[in-house]
Formats: sequence, structure tokens, C-alpha cells
Amino acid sequence: MTGTIRDEEADGSLDRPMPGRSRAGRRPSAWPSLALVLLLAIGTACAPVVRPAGPHSATPGLRDDALVTSDGAVLPLRRFMPAGEARAVLLALHGFNDHAGNFLADSLGQFRDGGVQIYAYDQRGFGGAPNRGYWAGAATLADDAADAARLLRRRHPDLPIFMLGESMGAAVSILAATRGGAPPVDGYILLAPALWSRDAMNPMMRGTLWLAAHMMPMMGFQGGVGGIVASDNTDALRRLGRDPLVIRTTRVDAAFGLVELMDAAAAAMPRCCRGVEDAAVPVLALIGAQDMIVPARASRHALRPLPEAARPRIAVYPQGFHLLLSDRNREEVARDILAFIGAPAAPLPSGAEANAPAWLEGRLTPGS
Repeated sequence: MTGTIRDEEADGSLDRPMPGRSRAGRRPSAWPSLALVLLLAIGTACAPVVRPAGPHSATPGLRDDALVTSDGAVLPLRRFMPAGEARAVLLALHGFNDHAGNFLADSLGQFRDGGVQIYAYDQRGFGGAPNRGYWAGAATLADDAADAARLLRRRHPDLPIFMLGESMGAAVSILAATRGGAPPVDGYILLAPALWSRDAMNPMMRGTLWLAAHMMPMMGFQGGVGGIVASDNTDALRRLGRDPLVIRTTRVDAAFGLVELMDAAAAAMPRCCRGVEDAAVPVLALIGAQDMIVPARASRHALRPLPEAARPRIAVYPQGFHLLLSDRNREEVARDILAFIGAPAAPLPSGAEANAPAWLEGRLTPGS
């Protein structure tokens, strides 16, 4: 729309009287009144609703079907046992509006055959967890993840433990790994990490979301946008559409909370990530070049400025979308994750790390 709206303040036309009317006879401008109304509306508007953890009232614990948090919240837990003897443990954190029983469904068999024991819980506000649909706050989500990792370390003292997060879950993992008292894990796996900081967002989008979150936080919106898909696996997308535990109508203040989490995770990347004994541990970021949910420019904005020593290992899949463990190339992605769990410093079987330099520079062609 550049060039279609005349900047009247810039050319001084607002200071010139209209033909045939004196400056003194000019009608008073309505803008001061409108500005006052807007300020009053914002001042009396509802704040975004956040439902964080309550005071410590319970000892955190793992039940067969639940993670019990320090404030007594009961988060539904799913355990997926390996086909044979376990060689590693995976603590898996799902993405926004998803739940623990869905996001690994298409790759579970491969992980079970690879000797990985998986624990996945519904994060607060999602799936069957308390306060469904409400944002719990980034700190609460990160604290829950750290507590879960500590409980797993006590249960499996002799097995390597990795924290895997998809999208929002990856952002939660990053926060947990960069705050005081890092989770006692041996490494992190960041699947399509939600690293969309505010300064990488369109100002109009950022401002509109802020206004909506502060003036009508309870308003809900549907997530689908024409032409934007999370995966090339249509069966997985249909399953998402039918699953009653998947949230389809998102509160505006929950979306605003997600933006705050992504912003905090992007800012924390230079310190990522710490694990056992608060020491630096290996980190693998896996990114689909065809991801339409987290724009490549946003991920690059967070990762490219990092010094090479502080940058995670980055594997980029030209055929990959956002839901990498559901996409058609999921077997390749799962193989790389299993290889990383077995030998965090060894090359990945797919060779996807070779795509990272071109992707970071914006030169990788999706699907090539």
C-alpha cells in the first residue's frame, strides 16, 4: 500500500486552513478525543489470563499415568516401553495445542525398536492437563520439565536421558536448560524449535496480538490458514483434526503467552544448553526446510548470530515440514535422533548437517 496514503503531516497540509475557512474557524480535530478513548479502553481492558503453578504443596512424583508437580497438579503421563532392553530414556515435550499421546505416534515404533524408553506428559493447559486452553506461563512450563527430568534421573540413574521438545516443547526445553537448576539430562533434541522472537515478527502482527491479548484475551480463533500446512502426511493431519484432546480454538492470551515463550527462548539460545551437574551438554536442532509454521527467517534470526562454539548442531531436511516425526521423511529424522542418542558427537546418518550452512545463509532450496 506504499504510495496510496498521503502523509499529510509530512507535507504540512494539516497546518494549512481549508480554502475559504480561516485558521480560527477550523473545526477541532477528532484525533485527541479518539486517542483519549483508546487510552481509556486500554487502561480498563482485561489483562491476559495466566494460570501458573500454585504454591508448593506436594512432593513431585511419577505415577504410572501421571506426573505430579510440586503444587499438586496432576499431568497425564504416557510411557512407551522399548521392544527390548532400554539403552536410553527420552523425556518428550509436545507442541502448542497438541498432547503427549499424539505427536510421537507416527515414529513410536522406530524409537521402541531402537531401545528408547519414552516418557511424555500433557503440559499444563493442553491435552488432559488442568486449565485446558489457558496459558500456564513460560516459567511454570520450564519448571515442570526440569522436575520431570529430575524424577527420571532418580528412576533411571544408569541410563542416558535426553529431553526432546517439538516446537513449543523445544522452546520450553531451552528455557529449562538455561535457568538455574538445569535438568539433569545428557542432551537436548530440538525439533522444529519455536524460536520466533518479537523483533523477527511483522510489527503489525506483533501490535495486533498485543492489543487483542490486552483488550479481549478470552477471544478464541481457529488455527487454520489457507495454504499453510504443518506436515505432508495427510493421515497425520486428519488424526489431528479428529483428536478430541487437540485444541482447535485458541484463546488470544494463550497465543500471546506462546509469543512471550518464543521470545524468551530465542534470547536464551546463546546460553543453551546445560544438563547433568549444570554442565554444557550436546544439543541437536532439527529443522524442516519447508516448515510453514515457524518461518525460516525467524529461526535463522535466532541461530545465525550465535558463535559457532555456542551454536547447536543443526540438521536441515529439505523435504521436511514442521511435524518432522510425522512427515513422510520421518524415518530419516528418527534415525538421526537415535544416532545422536547413541553417539552425540558422531555424524548423522542422513548427512542433513551438511545443509545447515546454506540454510543459515538463506540459500537452501526447500525440497531439493
